[in-house]
Amino acid sequence: MSVKVTLKDGSVIEFARGTTVGEVARAISRRLEKDALVGEVDGKLRDLSYPLNEDASVHILTFEDPAGRDAFRHTTSHILAQAVLRLFPDAKLGIGPSIETGFYYDFDVAQPFTPEDLERIEAEMAKIVAEDYSIESFTLPRAEAIALMEERGEPYKVELINDLPDDAVISFYKQGEFVDLCTGPHLPSTGKVKAFKLLQAAGAYWRGSEKNKMLQRIYGTSFPKKSQLDEYLAALEEAKKRDHNKLGRELELFTTVDTIGQGLPLLMPKGAKVLQLLQRFVEDEEERRGYLITKTPLMAKKDLYEISGHWDHYRDGMFIIGDDDQEEEVFALRPMTCPFQFMIYKSKLRSYRELPLRYAETSTLFRNESSGEMHGLIRVRQFTISEGHIICTPEQLEEEFRGVIDLIDYMLNTLGLREDIWFRFSKWDPNNKEKYIDNPEAWEHAQASMKAILDRLGLEYEEAEGEAAFYGPKLDIQARNVHGKEDTIITVQIDFALPERFDMSYVDRDGAKKRPLIIHRTSIGCYERTLAMLIEKYAGALPTWLAPTQVKILPISDNHLQYADELAAKLRAHGIRVETDKRSEKIGYKIREGRLERVPYLLIIGDKEVESQSVSVRCRREGDLGSMPFSEFVHKLIHEVEAKAR
Repeated sequence: MSVKVTLKDGSVIEFARGTTVGEVARAISRRLEKDALVGEVDGKLRDLSYPLNEDASVHILTFEDPAGRDAFRHTTSHILAQAVLRLFPDAKLGIGPSIETGFYYDFDVAQPFTPEDLERIEAEMAKIVAEDYSIESFTLPRAEAIALMEERGEPYKVELINDLPDDAVISFYKQGEFVDLCTGPHLPSTGKVKAFKLLQAAGAYWRGSEKNKMLQRIYGTSFPKKSQLDEYLAALEEAKKRDHNKLGRELELFTTVDTIGQGLPLLMPKGAKVLQLLQRFVEDEEERRGYLITKTPLMAKKDLYEISGHWDHYRDGMFIIGDDDQEEEVFALRPMTCPFQFMIYKSKLRSYRELPLRYAETSTLFRNESSGEMHGLIRVRQFTISEGHIICTPEQLEEEFRGVIDLIDYMLNTLGLREDIWFRFSKWDPNNKEKYIDNPEAWEHAQASMKAILDRLGLEYEEAEGEAAFYGPKLDIQARNVHGKEDTIITVQIDFALPERFDMSYVDRDGAKKRPLIIHRTSIGCYERTLAMLIEKYAGALPTWLAPTQVKILPISDNHLQYADELAAKLRAHGIRVETDKRSEKIGYKIREGRLERVPYLLIIGDKEVESQSVSVRCRREGDLGSMPFSEFVHKLIHEVEAKAR
């Protein structure tokens, strides 16, 4: 008996019934057999040992395929767990998935892991790889599965089994003495993992909940070749140099203080100046494009959030002031501005002739993020956003949406971030009734409308079910930080629900009252997060127009201070941000300090410059420009700033 196997290129080959996925790879080529990690059989991931007993479509996956890479790294996480249990027999296993940059595994241990522990664990992992254990899967009935994990002293695995559906197939993987609850797939043996590195250990709550016990999480990464690992580790070191959390503090842009609280950064004068520059840039451009600025309260009674739906769908993410149980007025700090701007719209009867109305606000918002999510300026509890809402007729929707995308494109291009982003079309999950407003017909119509607009705009995007806002689909603009973590930096949302909830209307041409549509949008997103991205993008060397200090004057001695002060006054008169280093230090030291501070221009002032009324210019980007008339330097600098050159 034979089976027909359809390969990725569409060709069909007959094999004997029972042929494994790995044997299919060998039949295709010896090279593919060597590189094969797992297979995809009729769309489902399978081990290479999986037998083919009927006709099927088979794709052989290597490390170049995301699913193949996941299987490689998930296998490495099992090797890590096996090594930990050998060295720490009392450790209890949590979970150990692959992640985008590698893998991790959570352990319940008596003491946190030290760097020395990680070295020992790595050495033990190398032994397990050398021992080249065959990796085999098996299934058990629920009662036997629970008994096995109880016998092995794994309470977290027992909890996971108990949470599985009654009809779930409970599968395990075994390598040597190690057994783990796992759905797979995995590599055929531990010897396939040639290069790996444990990167760090950190605390992590079981199942991500602060109500649960804190476990110890070990992060690592792995590759088929040592050269690939070395390349990744070199990139990781470069990323650490660009990490905004490190650079932002070194450059005195922001700091944090434990007594103030997690997720509440302090913007220092230099960082505050950058945010002020960004805010002016955004507000001026929005005004040029027809936006009307608003200024609304930082808090409101819960009544407003009950109308909007935030009280039902977003309450856990809000900071509440007051107590419902005490029958007193309850307020909440605002997590977004839309309900406030809608009330401005409702302040009078509106005509179709007034639409579209474009409201914009530089909004300080508050969101009760969990402590484990806090990270520098990327994820904070108080932040400022370039928020806006366009209230329009259905006929105006596409043109206004196009205008929003054009604005965002302009902002990102100007900041130099455009090449680093991609688009995600975030849709609702019809099976999640609690997360979303329950109006399937409206959801499908809104999503179809947004998809049609995106396609006509020619945007390339990926789709993500279950990532929509609770009141409508959205276009998310995604980016990664230097460590590879993905974040949404800007959103554009089409809202069909809140106009109804707020009873918003306009009088149309025919005299009838109709519901408007709303586009929720930001132009550069959260200012703090944008600053973090800029620090990492430019390694702290912000473009001249955004640099908190654009020019630093370095007098060689006290004899040159008067001329330095005169130059500083003239530069300030031209709107240039300037500092003068008046310390009694050698000029070489001052130059090195200026470079470390990433100042775009250093002006060195000595006898020659005083006598000729010139300046000696060191440019961060172009190097030593030599001596030039002061007026020539000012002209060059102003032109660079006005052009917003990068």
